[in-house]
Amino acid sequence: MLTSWQNPLIKQLRKLHQTKERNRTGLFLVEGTHLVEAACTHGWTIEVLCVTEQWAAVHSELLLRLKTTTQRVEYLSPELLATLAGTVSPGGVVAAVQHRERDWRTLMSAPCRLLVLGERLQDPGNVGTLVRTCTAAGADGLVLSPDSVDPDHPKVLRASAGLWFHSPPLRVQDFGSLLGELALGDIQVLATDPRATLTLWEADLTLPTAFVLGSEGQGLSPAVRALVTRQVSIPLATGVESLNVALTAGVLLFEAVRQRRIRI
Repeated sequence: MLTSWQNPLIKQLRKLHQTKERNRTGLFLVEGTHLVEAACTHGWTIEVLCVTEQWAAVHSELLLRLKTTTQRVEYLSPELLATLAGTVSPGGVVAAVQHRERDWRTLMSAPCRLLVLGERLQDPGNVGTLVRTCTAAGADGLVLSPDSVDPDHPKVLRASAGLWFHSPPLRVQDFGSLLGELALGDIQVLATDPRATLTLWEADLTLPTAFVLGSEGQGLSPAVRALVTRQVSIPLATGVESLNVALTAGVLLFEAVRQRRIRI
């Protein structure tokens, strides 16, 4: 059992709280039984699995499953495992999981029906909720601009309720090029604007659609807004200026789901 935070492995894993180290190693930390099990269920490779003896005793069947795809398993004291976690109660298990290389062009290799694009989204809780909402609505994916929060930020993972591993968000370096490719692929690109005369109920969301959402504080940049095909409004009660970005996505996505079911 590892007990010293001076252990080289522990030092290396603690560095994964830093974006630079996650990018360098291609690894990110996952903590808690639910998220670790989700990673296993969806076939993600676990490089290192750290557990306490108590967790191993309670979750013996899950541990056997994890060992089949895990490169290294280590037992840690509860105190040492807590130093790896970003939460107060990591639940007795922390894992270092391998990234999967993905390119936005893979989205264009198959028919896209419904996408959400986020520009300058900085709140990891909102992005995690977006992941959860996109998955629930059956969207093809969530794509983030390069100045958005890290897709593998621990808070993004936790807020996704495990659905991150089913449909992980993708961050692209050239957000404008992606918008251009979508337009060329006959996908309507829509943004919300409270001044728009066309409401989301009147827009034809049975067409292949990409919703573009900006940060709550700044909205969309002028450069990105110029690439948007159309704007739609979400009718709100008097005195209400806007909705949370994750809630906005939910309203838009499930209106698209409703229209498509009616059409079918």
